[in-house]
Amino acid sequence: MHEHAHDPILVIASLAVALMAGFTGLTLTRGAAGLPVPHRKAIVAMSAIVLGGGIWSMHFVAMLGLRLPVPFYYDALTTMISALTAILIVGLALLLMHFGTRSTGRIVVAGVLVGVGIPVMHYIGMWGMRMATPVYSPAGVAIAVAISIALGVAAFWLAYAGRDMRNILAGTLGFGIAVFAVHFVAMAGTSFVPDAGARGAGPALDNATLAFGVTLAAFLISGAFIMTGVTFNEVALSAVPAPAPAPAPAPAVETAPPAAVPGPAVEAGPADPPSDTAQRIPYEREGRIRFVGIDEVAAIRAEGHYTVLYFGDSKVLCPWSISESARRLPEGDMIRTHRSYIVNRRHVSGFERKKDTGVVFFEGVGAIGKAPVSRARLNAVRDHLGL
Repeated sequence: MHEHAHDPILVIASLAVALMAGFTGLTLTRGAAGLPVPHRKAIVAMSAIVLGGGIWSMHFVAMLGLRLPVPFYYDALTTMISALTAILIVGLALLLMHFGTRSTGRIVVAGVLVGVGIPVMHYIGMWGMRMATPVYSPAGVAIAVAISIALGVAAFWLAYAGRDMRNILAGTLGFGIAVFAVHFVAMAGTSFVPDAGARGAGPALDNATLAFGVTLAAFLISGAFIMTGVTFNEVALSAVPAPAPAPAPAPAVETAPPAAVPGPAVEAGPADPPSDTAQRIPYEREGRIRFVGIDEVAAIRAEGHYTVLYFGDSKVLCPWSISESARRLPEGDMIRTHRSYIVNRRHVSGFERKKDTGVVFFEGVGAIGKAPVSRARLNAVRDHLGL
């Protein structure tokens, strides 16, 4: 059997690829639940390619650093199958997350799928090696699969327990560590024996040829990482158009002389918006846009280009951005407590100050228990609450 080692620089590079792929793929799907179905499918497909391609790229960046005392190469067809398998399995997990009602059970199943997909891709890729045949210990395979499933579930739980920046970053770390750890745990339980007569089903790929493809994949992942990172913290306006100001009543327009048209008539328009726009908020459930009265909503939280509404035991996606929500909602009971939160003071049951920030609490709202108050908005919130 051959002893093997790894180039430490390529080991570090493989971890970087896994982390960049995780961040890019998880960021792409943020807010996807509020998109039309065709657009959502496209986003999920792109994310699956990035995450699955990241698993594959991480594996082969690390394999480029594999040092054996004999030359070896890879079967091209098997290598391609390993990449497509990773993309397909991750795609199934993402479909569970972004189509249908998201639940704890779905998060666990999606995490298990990814946890199974990582070692499946690994061992298919290893199966494609020629001239040096990998031999696995049963204990090594079992440990690698168990670790992969545990870390896969943890990564999806962190990423989908909420969809704010912290969840995305925590999920990125979980995904990157899962892919990285599984590869090297599996390699620790692998030995190699010479097999000069082995032939593949497709053309051969030596390390130089493989390096070309892996470098291209890593470059694309890095570029996508930069593109998503630039806009990660931006909260853009929603695509839902703003309502037009209510027109002046017809009799007034017909009878008023030109000199009477200014000021008061213009100011009166926005002060009395249409009731179905001012008093109701849209949200999506089961592929249909529904509406909820403002008085029923306890809090609104930013979710990428969209928002999440909390009312009763419900947590649903709204097509408005947080900026759009703040602009559309009437002033008074709806308070902006944080750049990512708007709360209804009628549902606030308590307030706690924490140095320069604060927290508001809710009772009887199963979907949310508290919301943060930022330093910049602390005094205004206290005034609205009568403190």
